Amino acid sequence: MTVLPKVLLYSTLAWAPTPRYKKNGSTNPAIIARSTPTKIEASKRRCVCYDMHKELVPYAEAWSLQKSIVKERKALVQRNEDFSDSLIVLQHHPVYTLGTGSSEEYLHFDQKNAPFAVYRTERGGEVTYHGPGQIVMYPIMNLRYQKMDLHWYLRALEEVVIRALASSFSIKASRIDGLTGVWLGDEKVAAIGVKVSQWITYHGLALNVSTDLAAFHQIVPCGIKGRQVGSIKELLRPPNSGASSPSCYNTVYDDSGLMDIAYTSLVQEFCELFQVDLYYK
Repeated sequence: MTVLPKVLLYSTLAWAPTPRYKKNGSTNPAIIARSTPTKIEASKRRCVCYDMHKELVPYAEAWSLQKSIVKERKALVQRNEDFSDSLIVLQHHPVYTLGTGSSEEYLHFDQKNAPFAVYRTERGGEVTYHGPGQIVMYPIMNLRYQKMDLHWYLRALEEVVIRALASSFSIKASRIDGLTGVWLGDEKVAAIGVKVSQWITYHGLALNVSTDLAAFHQIVPCGIKGRQVGSIKELLRPPNSGASSPSCYNTVYDDSGLMDIAYTSLVQEFCELFQVDLYYK
């Protein structure tokens, strides 16, 4: 796997001003993005970032990386040498994943003839889809340094997404009582499924930015019937727009640009909420 070398330090202690993206010199209120965080000295818990958000990484490869880091972290905990957390950020090739206890009744296809690869994992939750245009974040954290409470951790991951959508896109997302994830009305825009072993977390969250939502039609996403899946791009799409939309729409809402904005905001909100300093691997 290719890991991009970076040297920039992200910190929760200082943020650069918040510029607005403009078109033809006018402010577009739909998209607001923070610039690169200020480079300052670290003072929080260290978090090493594997930044592959522009890459399509095979699911098996990312899963193996997570388990390798978790194994190493557990060994460090035993030696009282666990001094940093990790964050993996990427996109996946199209894939369906199931949690430990997921029911196959939520698959609308025969696994022998599945449209994409299917993996049963050790995370919680039901079936979901990962693919291009979706930012996936896998935090590998020692909750002993946060709060040893799984419910709190799930709500914290939701909060990261809610804050990111508000700060970068002026989107007011929310929770729904009894359902894990982040919602835009009745549409789920971010799915969350985690595993915690000896208070070390892995797996994580997936935010639909410019994802092709058709792949979700082959499953009952997260086992929740009667509700739809949404994306940032679809929400920001002008009313009554389609394939014949003006070229200005494609310029303002460029998929790559949306992904970069969402990535930057998610990382910043993650650092702020969990009080970590991010270093790039």
